[in-house]
Amino acid sequence: MTKQRQVILDIIRADSSHPTADIIYLKAKKKMPSIAVGTVYRNLNLMCEAGEIRKIAVPDAADRYDKSIIPHDHLICSDCGSMVDVKLGDLKPLIEERSGARVHSYELCVHGVCAECLNKNQ
Repeated sequence: MTKQRQVILDIIRADSSHPTADIIYLKAKKKMPSIAVGTVYRNLNLMCEAGEIRKIAVPDAADRYDKSIIPHDHLICSDCGSMVDVKLGDLKPLIEERSGARVHSYELCVHGVCAECLNKNQ
């Protein structure tokens, strides 16, 4: 594993906020000033393909990256933009039962207000 790739992987593993590629790049630049943005994007794609990390596509926003490759869902806060893990269990059988279709995979992102923002606004 290259030094650049290890730095990127360490950043993702240390961050539970599901960072974007730009945030990962900024953190990597602090640790390795010579790293290029293209190197970060290329390595993120390679790590996703290798199953080391997971890319989360977010409509109308930058993709986010997750250190956990174990299937789980996410809640995206409409107030602060944070993304938190939500463990709902495997919904595949329920989706197949209700739709009559065969599900190969799914990604669920629930949009709402996170607990921290709810507590702050009370």
